Amino acid sequence: MKPKPNTQIVNQSELFGLVLSGGASSRMREDKGIIDYHGVPQREYLYQLLKEVCDDVFLSARESQLPTIPHGFNTIVDQNKFKGPFNGILSAHVVHKNMAWLVLACDLPFMDSDALLQLIEQRNPKKCATAFANPKTGDPEPLACIYEPDGLEKALEFLNDSNYPSPKKFLMNIDISLIHPKDELVLFNANSPSDYDFVKKKLAEQESG
Repeated sequence: MKPKPNTQIVNQSELFGLVLSGGASSRMREDKGIIDYHGVPQREYLYQLLKEVCDDVFLSARESQLPTIPHGFNTIVDQNKFKGPFNGILSAHVVHKNMAWLVLACDLPFMDSDALLQLIEQRNPKKCATAFANPKTGDPEPLACIYEPDGLEKALEFLNDSNYPSPKKFLMNIDISLIHPKDELVLFNANSPSDYDFVKKKLAEQESG
């Protein structure tokens, strides 16, 4: 595992990590945050990755999920007053308004420390956000992204003025930095049982060398 980078050099402000684990997981038909790809529930795996590179880390969760989260994990409960996928992100922003957030969806089984370090090292805090670019479309990935405090304030305005609460649409219409990941696989979303089978097969291949 890589050591935590010197955030005083890389960044101009503290950076908190957030694992979004409060979704319904309807396509997967089970909670994506507790699926085991790496020997621990996926939400805990990403939490530990973020701890290596962030000043503090939180799990975003529904209140009903709190009994399933082990002791010692910081949590932020989704407030359910924000539209769509912004719910977890803006619930965190309301609690810590002056912080930048490195946000990860819990369904990124190939995400690793190298990718997180790349994102942090290329972060531009003068922009509203720094996001990985989708390798197929070039669009920003809103759930593998660093949101600056000013950007999240703009997101609040965006939600008030829009009937289409898409974080990707929001990022496509503000001033951001786009980063192309060195390993495109880190952005693979595992959203269905067939995706799960692909991930397990791919990880087994990687382990066997």
